[in-house]
Amino acid sequence: MSNKNNGRNESEVLIGIVGPKELDQLTKEALKSFPNFKASYFNVDSSCISPNIPDDFLKNIDVLLFTEYHLYNMAKQEYEFNIPVHHVPLMGTGLYRSLFLVKNTFNLEHLSVDTVEVKYVEQILIELEEEACELIVYKNNSSILSIKEIVQFHAKNYQERAAIPLTGIQEVSRQLKEMGIPHEWVTPTKLDMIVSLERALLATDARKNKEAQIVFGLINVDNLEGRMDKFTSEHDVQLLKLSTHQMLLDYTKLLDGHLTILGGEEYLFITTRGIFERETRGYKFIPLLQDTKNKLGISLCIGIGFGMTAAEAGTHARLALRQSKEVGGDVCYIVREDRSVLGPVEITSHTQYERYDLAITDAELLDKAQTAGMSATYMTRLMARVARYRKYDYTAQDLASTLKITVRSANRILLKLMDAELVEIIGEEKVTHKGRPRRIYRLNFVMDENAL
Repeated sequence: MSNKNNGRNESEVLIGIVGPKELDQLTKEALKSFPNFKASYFNVDSSCISPNIPDDFLKNIDVLLFTEYHLYNMAKQEYEFNIPVHHVPLMGTGLYRSLFLVKNTFNLEHLSVDTVEVKYVEQILIELEEEACELIVYKNNSSILSIKEIVQFHAKNYQERAAIPLTGIQEVSRQLKEMGIPHEWVTPTKLDMIVSLERALLATDARKNKEAQIVFGLINVDNLEGRMDKFTSEHDVQLLKLSTHQMLLDYTKLLDGHLTILGGEEYLFITTRGIFERETRGYKFIPLLQDTKNKLGISLCIGIGFGMTAAEAGTHARLALRQSKEVGGDVCYIVREDRSVLGPVEITSHTQYERYDLAITDAELLDKAQTAGMSATYMTRLMARVARYRKYDYTAQDLASTLKITVRSANRILLKLMDAELVEIIGEEKVTHKGRPRRIYRLNFVMDENAL
């Protein structure tokens, strides 16, 4: 247990990803939606008879995820795991995609299937109106799958019945390709991977221990006074306030929480971390932001605070609310117990998060930021956001688009940073229409920090 905690962020969940290298990139894309996960990868050739997972790899892991079922099946027979172990099931959008491709390319008359759940194949065939398709299923008579036998099974059925192989094993796909046999390797989609990662996150001991942790949420209604100025009667103003309160009550009810009015168009809700994570789908989805905008024409700033005590959670909620206000509202930020920040949580359910510490630890950079008239918090968020795109050369227009601010504000920021020697002009970009060339700035402070 001590090995897991050495040099580790308390809020991180260490996940081990085991599977063929070809699925690593897909997994990395899906993991961008899970800021709590810190992943380690162990690539296994699908043709091996044992995963041979090193003890050093396993002892530093909180939860294990296999990206291929047959590797998961072999590992469960060989190892006695003391951590949650999951696999990515081939029963969702990835399976639907594969069957759709086979239907369009070869027609669904005969299919030979291995390691893919037959009942899900049958259900999708019904939805595709292909109930007449003949399914020939590989039946394994031993505890260990034989890649050679599976390949021979598919080859035999292709030669005798022109059955198109549907396989969940990368090595089988590779050998069938070498033999010139048309087939479909069923791989998960990003959505399938996200669903599996959500299950893995909720299964960890660290997550279970935090299920009952108190969460504070502060909600501030943006520019409600300006919205009320458009009404001609006090009756309409009161109706708007009541409608806003009702929507917040309804959302708090979903969280099994408690809502109270703090005054000055500010509200506080209290819930538990486990419920909050489930309802937000792992901090990725807050429909309240969209609902209030569509139905009432108002936007919200939301700050969520986690903490080991109620006082700490309340303080962190206030810091998170300040973050949301700084970017102009209509977003939610989360400050966790270690004072790291997650956000912005926006409207859609597939947000790619930035994650950064609340304070800059580099004293020299902090001094320069203050000289430039920028807060440490804003400077850190700027570093996190720009570094995420791996792009360091920007025009004012580019930076405005990246930070979702006006070009005027971007120009002002760049001038302050240039005065503090944190950026430099490296060239000009000619525009096609009439007008002055745009200056190209290099953000040296982001490059320096990213190189560390």
